[in-house]
Amino acid sequence: MTPPAPLSEASPHRLRAIEFVLTDMDDTLTYRGRLPPQTFTAMSQLQEAGVRIIPVTAAPAGWCDQMVRMWPVDAVIAENGGLYFHCPKGSHSPDITRWQAPDQRLDDVREKAMAALPGLSLASDQPFRLTSLGFELPASPDRLRELRDLLHGLGCSTTVNNLWVLAWLGDYTKLEMSRRLLAERFNVDLDHQSERLIYSGDSLNDEPMFKALPNSVGVATVTDYLPQMSHGPTWITTQPGGHGFAEMAQAIMQARAG
Repeated sequence: MTPPAPLSEASPHRLRAIEFVLTDMDDTLTYRGRLPPQTFTAMSQLQEAGVRIIPVTAAPAGWCDQMVRMWPVDAVIAENGGLYFHCPKGSHSPDITRWQAPDQRLDDVREKAMAALPGLSLASDQPFRLTSLGFELPASPDRLRELRDLLHGLGCSTTVNNLWVLAWLGDYTKLEMSRRLLAERFNVDLDHQSERLIYSGDSLNDEPMFKALPNSVGVATVTDYLPQMSHGPTWITTQPGGHGFAEMAQAIMQARAG
């Protein structure tokens, strides 16, 4: 894998063309569990300049409903691609689009996983999820491997971020739902108009987005996961978490001003 270049080396010409910022949330917009004020300000400034902001996150539907209603964002993809929220300009009632119909088999997966692995804990946000199961991140690599193998055996797809092991039934991902949302709501082809897009992230479940989009930024905390990736971000910030996102936003704004 080619190591990411410092964000300061990004071409202003490429940054000037950005019209959509797609971004992970946990430890990309947030830092140590909180949203820094400069991150919220950076999102507002980008949106006011005409750049559309779309969080693409493993976070639960309940959190993302609040985000699309109250944050300076144009849409939110939730639960690693299980559904998206889109709030038309001037509206306070978001439209909700699921990847597929609700699957009651998730209840069976949850029961079997909890019975097979004593001590396994559901994520504290599980009551707010609609399309996935979130499990607290196991303490050891062996325990993590055991959990993922079990979930795969039960027919689930899985991914891991810095907070959860996420499991779901279906063939969707952050990338597939990003393609769908952009086409359905903004008439943008992710694969053929990628110069209009940039993605920011920090962990393993961001790798498909890093691979698909030539313009991608890892906040500084992504260095913890780069050894486990085959495809990393194009550029990397000097700051971690939401501070790194603000650094990226500033670079885009400066390029647009120039």
